[in-house]
Amino acid sequence: MSVPLTLLGLLEREPRHGYDLKRDYDAYFGRGKPLPYGQVYSTLSRLARDGKVVISEVGPGEGPDRKRYVITDLGATEVETWLTQPVEPEPHLQTVLFAKVVLAIMLERPAEEYLDTQRAAHIQRMRELTEIKRTGNLVDVLLADHGLFHLEADLRWIETTKARLDLLAKTVRP
Repeated sequence: MSVPLTLLGLLEREPRHGYDLKRDYDAYFGRGKPLPYGQVYSTLSRLARDGKVVISEVGPGEGPDRKRYVITDLGATEVETWLTQPVEPEPHLQTVLFAKVVLAIMLERPAEEYLDTQRAAHIQRMRELTEIKRTGNLVDVLLADHGLFHLEADLRWIETTKARLDLLAKTVRP
């Protein structure tokens, strides 16, 4: 999971305070593993340093001043690039792919196209693993089987998710 890119995606949706970003991150992406506040603010600090976000206003809070963050053109370009690139097919892909699909819907981007691109990358990797099974030794065959089974499950998830994009949009859009 890419925390910086996910936070940028949430900021592209609308400018937010760090507290609001953490809340939304935890609600959509942190299931069972909430993002620590320190990580949110250190990530925002690095994103500001790198010119991907700016602070639009500073106001008083119960503790430190509350800063409102806004994504820059550079940050928006990075989100767009990240969303359009397929994830390297791997067994624990679903968390990154899930984040991309939800953010694409939140940002009114073509989530179905991103899923199609990912599907093509998975099929290519499956072809490579099938060739390993055809020519490899038993250890290679077993490892290829392991990878293929995970990729097959991901493909089923991609198809199921594509069928539910309208329902997901109703859930994640205000």
